[in-house]
Amino acid sequence: MARERALTPLAIAALALLTERDMHPYEMFTTMTERREDLVVKLRAGSLYHAVNRLAEDGMVVDVATERDGNRPERTTYAITASGRERLQDTLAALLAEPAQEYPSFPLAVSEAHNLDRDRVRGLLAARLRHLEADTAAMREGHARALGHAAEMHLLDLDYLIAMRTAEADWLRRTVERLDDETLEWKATCHDE
Repeated sequence: MARERALTPLAIAALALLTERDMHPYEMFTTMTERREDLVVKLRAGSLYHAVNRLAEDGMVVDVATERDGNRPERTTYAITASGRERLQDTLAALLAEPAQEYPSFPLAVSEAHNLDRDRVRGLLAARLRHLEADTAAMREGHARALGHAAEMHLLDLDYLIAMRTAEADWLRRTVERLDDETLEWKATCHDE
């Protein structure tokens, strides 16, 4: 018996959209963009078409209509199948209940920051904080705009990302302050020769 292919984040997002209504991949792409799902999945049109084709190969979606508008390419509209809906629900349940062991690069950089001198680390963390605050402000604006045409339940990911970035910004602010006032003991373990 062949093992099921794992659902990619993009495939999960595509299946989830098809639970709302039948769609063609271009409509999925524009809906994901409007909802800022590009912040939680790597969203490229070509990759989305490929993901939908794989879902069709695996029997999780079926094409229900093909239409052409003028000189534009044909658009195939897809619907989720019962097996696609079941697989989506099982995958989401596992992702929601069980924390995944992920290896983001920032905690690694933090754990090895002692290899740089205090002033450099302070400057780098302050720069990260500025970027993070700007990104979070843009996310908040995008969230407010998206609420105008999307149900709040479709924007929980954006709400979560804002909360996580806010928490990171708070940690960065405290750490920069501790580096500034020297309440965080610091002695670089690597020195230039």
